[in-house]
Amino acid sequence: MIRTVLMASMVLIASFVEAETKVPQSQAELSMGFAPLVKSAAPAVVNIYAKRVVNVRSSPFQDDPFFENLFREFRSTRPQVQNSLGSGVILSEDGIVVSNFHVVGMSTDIRVHLNDRREYSARVLLASEEADVAILKLDDASEMPFLTLRDSDNVEVGELVLAIGNPFGVGQTVSSGIVSGLARSGVATGQARGYFIQTDAPINPGNSGGALIDVNGDLIGINTSILTRSGGSNGIGFAIPSKLVAQFVEQARAGYSEFMQPWAGLSGQPVDADMVAALGLKTPSGIVISDIHKLSNFKKSGLRQGDVILEVDGHPVNTPSEMIFRMSVVGLETDADILIARAGETDLLSVRMTVAPEEPNRETLEIGRTAALPGIILSRINPAVLWQYGLPLNLEGVVVEDPGKVGARLGLIVGDVLRKIDGRVIDSPGAVERALRKARGRLTIEVQRGAERVVMRFRL
Repeated sequence: MIRTVLMASMVLIASFVEAETKVPQSQAELSMGFAPLVKSAAPAVVNIYAKRVVNVRSSPFQDDPFFENLFREFRSTRPQVQNSLGSGVILSEDGIVVSNFHVVGMSTDIRVHLNDRREYSARVLLASEEADVAILKLDDASEMPFLTLRDSDNVEVGELVLAIGNPFGVGQTVSSGIVSGLARSGVATGQARGYFIQTDAPINPGNSGGALIDVNGDLIGINTSILTRSGGSNGIGFAIPSKLVAQFVEQARAGYSEFMQPWAGLSGQPVDADMVAALGLKTPSGIVISDIHKLSNFKKSGLRQGDVILEVDGHPVNTPSEMIFRMSVVGLETDADILIARAGETDLLSVRMTVAPEEPNRETLEIGRTAALPGIILSRINPAVLWQYGLPLNLEGVVVEDPGKVGARLGLIVGDVLRKIDGRVIDSPGAVERALRKARGRLTIEVQRGAERVVMRFRL
């Protein structure tokens, strides 16, 4: 009797393991391949058709290498409709969909097609060009098929994966492969430069925004780009980790229209072999801090210039992209454990994850018509402005948020930092307005653009 019960328990355990892993256990199952898995997951992967209207400048000299530049300011603009095709993944029964920013960003009309031929219009709830993620909501949707997000931190190199999407617009397609790398950072995706899961499952144009699933049918990533010289898949594809996608969904449901990323207020560089001895480390790991903003939560928690950040919430960080990713997945208004090294000793700091503060107030101001450079919009630099425009931490002064028509013709661009006007140091938008009202005859503006200082001289 005991033996019978024991055998029955073993059968139950074996059945549970089979159900959990879904790895083929017999010749019959092997002959079916991934068919049951695809049948279960594919309904939640959708095709997305998006339209956007852009203003295109046209000129009769546009093919002439000399006159095209000469008459650049006189070209007329006309609206043009651009179409994009990609994929998406349904993540909830009420129709929350994740895709890529480069598929749906700035679109005016988005149509989502399920593989059972149902069609829905959709709107963007939250999007980030930097992360190349967009969260959509299907209109009047209910009882949708959806995929479950798996914690991508548990994914291992060598795991079997399937990529599901709509490559080349031919219809829903499935390709298989393995996870061939983790923590891939510094890979460019349009305007994005992030932190990815690498796979050798073929990913082709149109697969963007599609699903990368494991053998249990759980979503581990959103396919976003390939590394290629020919334009086709060469076996190196990248997917946005599901843990970051989960944060996007959480913020979208909370009502945010743009992704709010925790602000570090730090600058630094990866530790290399030449730095190890000087920093008291055993191996080249972590990020050594070269500068820290006075309002940074890291500074308030005790971090100093020259310290090395080794881990964020128990996960190693060796590049700025890794650190940004780790901070983002911790979530806003949450304390993160930061492991640091200082003079050969380690210490654990608790740092609150918050957005860049608007301190002092940016005092945004539009210059009136009676002053020089009318229509230019300016803001005082604070941590939020530094983060928004990717400016160096030590910058102070006034940033150009919109150069206006006159400013643009004279060469000013968004993100320029005004340092001096007619030799006077500028410290606020009001000071700029006063200087522009006093300007007569000639105007000299000293601008910082990236790492360069530019002096502009104009006749009024």
